[in-house]
Amino acid sequence: MTVDPPRNDTPANAGPLDHLTVIDLSTTLPGAQATMFLADAGAEVIFVEPRSGSRLRALSGWPALGRGKKSITLDLHENADAETLRGLLRTADVLVTTMRPASAARLGLDPAALHELNPRLVSAAITGWGSTGPFKDLKGYEALVMAKLGIMYGKRQTTTRPGPSFVPTPFASWGASQTALHGILAALLEREDSGTGQHVEADLVRGIATMDTWQWFSELVVNRWPDAFVPVSAFDDEGNPNGHLIYPLLVAPTKDGHFIQFAQTEPRLFLALMKELDLTWMFTDPKWAGVPQLEDVALRIELWEIMLERASARTLAEWQHVFDTNPDLSAEVFRTPADALRHPQLVHDGRVVTITDPDLGEVTQPSTLIHVNGAAMAPPRLAPRPGADTEALRRRADRSPVAPTTSGDARAELPLAGITVLELGSMFAGPYAATLLADLGARVLKVEPLAGDTIRGLVPFPEAGGAKVMQGKESIALDMHSPEGLAIVHRLAERSDVVLQTYRACAAERAGVDAATLTALNPGLIYLCAPGYGVDGPYGAKPAYAPSIGAATGLGLTDVPDATARVGTLDEVKAAVIRLYAAAANLSVQADGIAALGAASAMLLGLLARRRGHPLGTLTTTMIGTGTHALVDRNVDYPGRVEPLRPDRDMHGYSALYRLYQAEDGWIFLAAPLEHEWPALTAALEPHLPLAEDPRFAMVQARTENDDALAEELAVVFASRPKAVWEKELGGADVGCVAVAEQVAEKTLQEDEFFEAGYSVTAVHPTFDVHRRLSPATTFSRSRTKADGGCLLGEHTDTLLAEIGYDAVTIADLRTRGIVA
Repeated sequence: MTVDPPRNDTPANAGPLDHLTVIDLSTTLPGAQATMFLADAGAEVIFVEPRSGSRLRALSGWPALGRGKKSITLDLHENADAETLRGLLRTADVLVTTMRPASAARLGLDPAALHELNPRLVSAAITGWGSTGPFKDLKGYEALVMAKLGIMYGKRQTTTRPGPSFVPTPFASWGASQTALHGILAALLEREDSGTGQHVEADLVRGIATMDTWQWFSELVVNRWPDAFVPVSAFDDEGNPNGHLIYPLLVAPTKDGHFIQFAQTEPRLFLALMKELDLTWMFTDPKWAGVPQLEDVALRIELWEIMLERASARTLAEWQHVFDTNPDLSAEVFRTPADALRHPQLVHDGRVVTITDPDLGEVTQPSTLIHVNGAAMAPPRLAPRPGADTEALRRRADRSPVAPTTSGDARAELPLAGITVLELGSMFAGPYAATLLADLGARVLKVEPLAGDTIRGLVPFPEAGGAKVMQGKESIALDMHSPEGLAIVHRLAERSDVVLQTYRACAAERAGVDAATLTALNPGLIYLCAPGYGVDGPYGAKPAYAPSIGAATGLGLTDVPDATARVGTLDEVKAAVIRLYAAAANLSVQADGIAALGAASAMLLGLLARRRGHPLGTLTTTMIGTGTHALVDRNVDYPGRVEPLRPDRDMHGYSALYRLYQAEDGWIFLAAPLEHEWPALTAALEPHLPLAEDPRFAMVQARTENDDALAEELAVVFASRPKAVWEKELGGADVGCVAVAEQVAEKTLQEDEFFEAGYSVTAVHPTFDVHRRLSPATTFSRSRTKADGGCLLGEHTDTLLAEIGYDAVTIADLRTRGIVA
């Protein structure tokens, strides 16, 4: 791909997206998160909001979500204001919307109309369900998506009552925001060559589905080969230990009331934990043969209780001393999202910034998602006041010229065709970022150790653990510790556009694949470090796992905010542990997937910056830093901030109009929280429950004051009919309501209904043959995507070696000597 030389007219402090204009019509979180990223990268983001102000301003995270943007207030239903918007769009580069397709069409913002208005425009639509298929007209509330897919079922152990559990963490919003960014950045990159924009779509369904690590293929195996293995959850329905991972990933209280999440999954690390708890005698005691993998339920319970008792005998300070002095022991405190911004590693890395807002005072918030050469990509900036830039932007719109025409011969190619990514890493949090780029057309070369990436063996069925993260890649297996193996990696780096490495602090330097070494070999190389904690600092050398990062960033306590409130007895401690474990260690939605999405955005930004003649230096994203961005709607801190919404104690939801209800044969989720949705709800329920004339619920304030009473009334009615009937009847009245899936999302998405809706597609794998996999997470109006299956260990070793100049004799010798496999 052609790379422009560095521009001489660009200020030294300009961001990589300088001179690009983004029109932001977002009304919901994923759009705001996407445009926050674009503003941080230097784009001019013009936020369009009603004269009363956007609902996004009510979020405690607004000072970060709105930072660096301009604001114009418009009523898009008025002709003059609609024309002002069209004037801005004529010269804009990007448009971001979060409305349903029909709403966009009514405003003249459908893809065809936008292309006619400005052929160079990249328009991005973020919806709940996509623009086609049977679900396209459903309300796009995050909870509806999580309920219908089965995320709430998968999180059912975050509540102590039977049934699915409400999920407060905005996993789907984060997924959709980042997959929309992938589409925007890829389309802008493609536009550099074609001169033509296009329409991009992302949705909450595919956005949240990217985060699953290996559950998809576990479900596939169970469906095809029921006797192959039995999936085991961490705890059974009675609250007893069911799987062995709860011991190395121990959640335990401290003597002074904190809860900590250990991360001791490697055998030597688990041994270190057992030694610290004075339990190594178990390894030689016949009673405990096989520990921690124990067949007897009573022994599993006994081991759990012993470990809880010993861990809880120390204060947090005493445990922290252990962690500071023993490199083989690591744990994270379960923090609130706001407290996460005080994490020592985040502070050390400059990933937390404070800015003085004239209205709010000192505002503490995450710095930019991407750091460049060890520093934030941009300094913190203020969010605009409503309409602060209206007059100036109206004048600009009035002067906007007719958009330039294009050649019209842009081809439907893969947007990342010709790009090569060299992947140096393991597991999921970094490597799946490269998988996402493979779906967009990048060639991904995965370097694996001779024994293979650890993730391949994490499910007791061949290849099931790594099948998703290996999709679309070419695997070369080699001993990178040998001079010959390292020389091969260096040759591959010379021919690559991007290097993605996920090593802990100093490991890349020791291995000879650090940024300085590889960029000396290939000066045009984009180099991304994507570790768990950082490239140095107090936690840089520590192992990072999804559960511990989930605890550290606030993901855990967001999903179970009151889990630690009642922990006097052993049974109460156990109940809290189960809820916290389910919150932080869920396979479908967790910190690994969150981090991978952010790392993919970083690589795409690096590619676009290089192509625009504004190459960046060494890029860094971290699991812990990216986790704070996923929770930016609630972790920003300042005096007098409005506290984020909290679910009820039984984890039904936020209010009577946004919560789970039992139906006759299962559960539904109702989402009608906005004032203008009340009339449709009352009209739809009129035959069953006359709410409209009830004075307790007549006005918004009255409904708020009588929320419990309203929930009780609705609960009685919803229990009287099947869930599918409620979904059809209320959905037909344009009321947000879905039947809750009683299976995990990865099973739901492989079913015919969701396959035919386009959320999954067929692929081919050496082990699984023809199978269904998640669709590429971003859709383009012109560019193509691809959906390949995974690869086997070393499947492409010989081909890649031949490609970089090794002959057959040399390859055979390398194989004989154990250098490659």
